[in-house]
Amino acid sequence: MFAGSWYPSSPAECEKEINKFLEAGRQLDLPSGERVGGIVPHAGWYFSGSIACNVINSLKSDDPPDVLVVFGMHLHPNDPCVMMVEGAWETPFGEIGVEARLAGELASQFSFTLESFHHFAQDNTIELQLPFIKYFFKDARIVAMGVPPAKSSLAIGQAVVDIAKRLDLNIKVIGSTDLTHYGPNYGFVSKGAGPQAVDWVRRQNDRRIIDLMLDMDAEKVISEALTSQNACCAGAAATAIQTAKHLGADRAESIAYATSYEKNPADSFVGYVGIVF
Repeated sequence: MFAGSWYPSSPAECEKEINKFLEAGRQLDLPSGERVGGIVPHAGWYFSGSIACNVINSLKSDDPPDVLVVFGMHLHPNDPCVMMVEGAWETPFGEIGVEARLAGELASQFSFTLESFHHFAQDNTIELQLPFIKYFFKDARIVAMGVPPAKSSLAIGQAVVDIAKRLDLNIKVIGSTDLTHYGPNYGFVSKGAGPQAVDWVRRQNDRRIIDLMLDMDAEKVISEALTSQNACCAGAAATAIQTAKHLGADRAESIAYATSYEKNPADSFVGYVGIVF
């Protein structure tokens, strides 16, 4: 739904952008060892594509994953979880098939609003990652779902790992969230406008939730986001953290941070972080 506007619609143009992102990512200091997942932003590729691309690229390994589990969607604490349990997601590089066994078992254990290609929400948080996933993991399948910022979502993260182990599936996890949405466009102007507001977002509001993500404290990520409006999809980030921990991750590292202000200096802007587990 966002191809041709938020990111290119043709495979050639997508690959051209990806190569630019990878070139820019050469300067990033990636953590050593096996990487099981990450947190990515989901603005248009012009603004945050480089961060998302390099986080997802960093998940490549000698033992490629069978399935990418992606958490996203802009949901409120009392909203239902959302998932598509069969079919495929379309990308400019081809389709990514849904891992129906894993999705089906999740749907039998938890309450989900089930989507199909006939009935679905237009959602950028997941779609913006799909070309990267298909490009770097061409044979992998996907289970993508929306999870609200609620403690109950964390159990889904643990269940994903348990079910995958039982099905002998090698999985990696991605949580999709942007950070503070500041300015009149978002009804959040408590620190005025201009450079002082940008500095507050960078050094204080975004910093608080990034530190909690790096501490891998899933419950505090949710509570902090609800209090401070510094993550638009805290449920996705927190559930990805919980999943990564259950996969054995014991540390998280930030590989990039930016705001849309650098690309478009305006009174309204958004923060972005890339984190690897």
